[in-house]
Amino acid sequence: MAKITLTYFDFSGSRGEACRLALHLAGVDFTDERLNRAQWEARKPSAPFGSLPVLSVDGHAPMGQSNAILALVGRLYGLHPKDDWEAARHEAVMCAVEDMRVKLGPLARIKDPVEKQRAREEVAAGYLPEWGAQIERQIGDGPFLGGAAIQVADLKLFVAMTPFLAGKIDHVPADVWKGSPKLLALFAAVKAHPQVQAWHARAA
Repeated sequence: MAKITLTYFDFSGSRGEACRLALHLAGVDFTDERLNRAQWEARKPSAPFGSLPVLSVDGHAPMGQSNAILALVGRLYGLHPKDDWEAARHEAVMCAVEDMRVKLGPLARIKDPVEKQRAREEVAAGYLPEWGAQIERQIGDGPFLGGAAIQVADLKLFVAMTPFLAGKIDHVPADVWKGSPKLLALFAAVKAHPQVQAWHARAA
């Protein structure tokens, strides 16, 4: 059996957490390597794209980029659509999650608290509800993006939405996606999934 390692920051969130969840749901025995900042700075020059997460599997070059990792794990272990067009649709949703992160990332680095509040209230009033509505249109009968079975795109959405719905993003209301009931139902379905609950129980 090839040794599998998922390397990310010592943080239970964002891109690395979605990859950890995918490997867990796939039933893969993997090393959950968590780096502090000093360890990462020493390792950064050798990372495929100078970023985390990185998936390392014996016999293969290390793989970077979270969406590529999720799609690979999904294809290998039945957590991603087999149909090419449906798979691409799911991958587009995962790209939309990254679009949201790119949009909001710079706001967290604003130093002036008044300006940060203004910027976050602006995206909470416009961009985020619009983003939620766009994802909402991709969800059919649910509860998950592709129907009855949980897949890696659902995990990506769940992890990205968690801090918002927990009220952990200052100046963004926890009900920012109240206008997207299918999206909220998808989030709830992932949260209630037995294997997701098992992962969180183990990490607690």
